Amino acid sequence: MKPTLLILAAGMASRYGSMKQIEAFGPSGETIMDYSIYDAIRAGFGKVVFIIRSEFADNFKSIFEPKLKGKVETGYVYQELDSFIGDRELPSDRTKPWGTAHAVLCAKEIVSEPFAVINADDYYGRDAFEKAYQFLTSECAGATWSIIGYELLNTLSEHGTVNRGVCELDDKGNLRSIRERLNISEVEGKIIGDDALDPREISRDSMVSMNFWCFPVEVFSYTETLFNHFLDQQINVPKSEFFIPLVADEFIKEGKGNIRVIRTRSSWFGVTYKEDAPAVQASIDTLVQTGVYPSNLWG
Repeated sequence: MKPTLLILAAGMASRYGSMKQIEAFGPSGETIMDYSIYDAIRAGFGKVVFIIRSEFADNFKSIFEPKLKGKVETGYVYQELDSFIGDRELPSDRTKPWGTAHAVLCAKEIVSEPFAVINADDYYGRDAFEKAYQFLTSECAGATWSIIGYELLNTLSEHGTVNRGVCELDDKGNLRSIRERLNISEVEGKIIGDDALDPREISRDSMVSMNFWCFPVEVFSYTETLFNHFLDQQINVPKSEFFIPLVADEFIKEGKGNIRVIRTRSSWFGVTYKEDAPAVQASIDTLVQTGVYPSNLWG
């Protein structure tokens, strides 16, 4: 059974200021997602599922269906605020999506095979997808998950701070904990995370999550249980979010299994801010010029 690629594309892109998920960066109008999908297909993935908001559906389908038809199976999932909240009443001031782990949960009815999760606006690289495919087809199980790890230094932006899930590994290379560190930037040669006005240095070679996860289908029921607990405590907090790292942390703390940290030699880049766009464009141009990708991915 071929694994599925789940692409998180329902975010509001508040810091970027526009719908960056469908912005063209490649020489033939390719989005960053196109390169991830291309890498996933050649690694062996059999299906791509987009998690989007329903109001974007027609736009998404008009962009991706023509070029992906006959190349890979596609599916669409809508992350709505009332999804999986049961008979609870949605607070009137809630406008922000519930977060990445809720987005994954929304795919419960459409994904029935091991799957990888990525962000729509991050470039992950061919090696990352090949390693994810190998894990999903040979090792992934109910008690064995994985995360593709990147070095922190290679994931910063020159144009503002970033938030990263910083990983702590045990002596077997499994994830011991993951902590969302906020407002990370390089200051006078040091990597500083300014969490709640408490600046602390972070090791330059720390492994971080860029939200590239590999899961078995059992993750859905576990996530749903945790989401219900989250809602019991946080439903009336307007900006509360249910992140994938929170699920991973609970999985480890409760002794449910192990999460392997798979190091990739791929370089990461992405668009957190509009000012990041020229660097992303230049990186893709270089990859095309050096033959990593054709000038027209789908032509």
